[in-house]
Amino acid sequence: MDELIRAFGAWRPFRVIVVGDFMLDEQVYGDAERLSADAPVPVLRVRDRAHNPGGAASLAMDLAAMRGYVTVVGVVGDDASAGVLAGAMRDAGLDTVGLVTDATRPTTVKRNLVGLAQQRHPQKMFRLDEESREPLGTDVEGAVLTAFERALAEGADAVCIEDYAKGVCTNGVCAGVIEGARAAGVPVFVDPANLDDYTRYAGATAITPNRNEAERATGLATCADGSEAQNARVAECLQELLSSDVVVLTLDRHGALLLERGCEPVVVPTGARDVYDVTGAGDMFIAGLTAGRAQGLGWEDATRLANLAAGLEVEVFGVAPIPLARLHHAALEHRRAERGKVRTNEELEHEVEAWRAAGKRIAFTNGCFDVLHAGHIHLLEAARGEADVLIVATNADETVRRYKGANRPVNALADRLRVLGALEAVNALVVFEEDTPQALIERVRPDVLVKGDEYTLGEIPGASFVERSGGRVVRVPMRAGMSSSEVLRRSGDPRAEVASDASSRERFIADRPAT
Repeated sequence: MDELIRAFGAWRPFRVIVVGDFMLDEQVYGDAERLSADAPVPVLRVRDRAHNPGGAASLAMDLAAMRGYVTVVGVVGDDASAGVLAGAMRDAGLDTVGLVTDATRPTTVKRNLVGLAQQRHPQKMFRLDEESREPLGTDVEGAVLTAFERALAEGADAVCIEDYAKGVCTNGVCAGVIEGARAAGVPVFVDPANLDDYTRYAGATAITPNRNEAERATGLATCADGSEAQNARVAECLQELLSSDVVVLTLDRHGALLLERGCEPVVVPTGARDVYDVTGAGDMFIAGLTAGRAQGLGWEDATRLANLAAGLEVEVFGVAPIPLARLHHAALEHRRAERGKVRTNEELEHEVEAWRAAGKRIAFTNGCFDVLHAGHIHLLEAARGEADVLIVATNADETVRRYKGANRPVNALADRLRVLGALEAVNALVVFEEDTPQALIERVRPDVLVKGDEYTLGEIPGASFVERSGGRVVRVPMRAGMSSSEVLRRSGDPRAEVASDASSRERFIADRPAT
């Protein structure tokens, strides 16, 4: 996960060619409050209509949301729906120069009837399909390959084949695309159709079948409980059949099984999600895998990204591209769940970048937090109330000793971090070893810097920097008699004595630029 987080921090635009079955998804929304008088079917009273690109276009838009520059290569009919589809793709920033018109077939349209009345969420009631599943004619097949060759000549980091078995991804088209991309040194990623015969995808770099697709193509059963041995056997069969470098078998809640040529299979788990609508999850998975590889990630980390993206997709109704900032934020949340709230300086910078991209306001405070007490809780809750997220910086043990005396801290750093990490108000923890957090504050650039009012503004490290940067400094009124030293003193603990040398205190509160 660390490599994935670092990739988000250095993310660069990339170029992809998407070849496949492009469709127009239409939604007809209405109230479904009664049954028809002449048949036992619901009546939909239409309230609204909407449309969006679907099929291979969904994959293309997912890639564009991940900052991919995408050229689409496929077929549309000579009809009004073709204009709507092409226009919507152009509006999303896709290059539609590779669309070929075939007057002998309609533009594929999936029209969904969606009920709204008394529903917690919109509910699909029925779907009408307008399509042809006939393979492309020889002339149109040649035009598609010509369009692909022109797009490839412009340069690409990856090629994706998105096959929905609507006749565009013929044996000839797939073979030509894979051969041409391989000759140019460009990897080919395939999201296959549910077919008996996968030989059309032979030679592709990577293929990403789901459980049902893999079973049909191999004649082997996958294991519903996620058994690695049986599922690896299915993946190995596909790899041998297609001579692919990589097979990624997607396994629903069990994540994905990754098989690289010459390597042991790896199960990449996925986090638990509230599944609302699985539409578009396969498109999102291959988009994440492709984007991850385009950023230089290894196959395992790219599969983690793909799992993350698909998991976010199933939580929304219909098909909705997931922005890169949302993916970054979700990756950070996943790491936080695995490792808690403690961050290195580098990790914190990545997290701050994601928070800012999501429009979050950031508060920062610091302290030794040695013997945690009600005064600390008061400060931290007040700090969190000033922003959307709170970063807490705490001193290393040696710094505490220099500041508080040789008998301190009472609680070692690991214990202090564990207690602070359990507090709801705290979003991230970081340790600093310098006398003051001035350098850390200049790296984080918080919107709000918070300290107790026992310090004057001039005594708060980083205060002038934050104000010059357009932020605010908030001094929280502290509760009388509430300090770690006071708590220890009342208990008779000799460690209540604090280093009292004036120059020492000045060193720890001086507001000076980082060097």
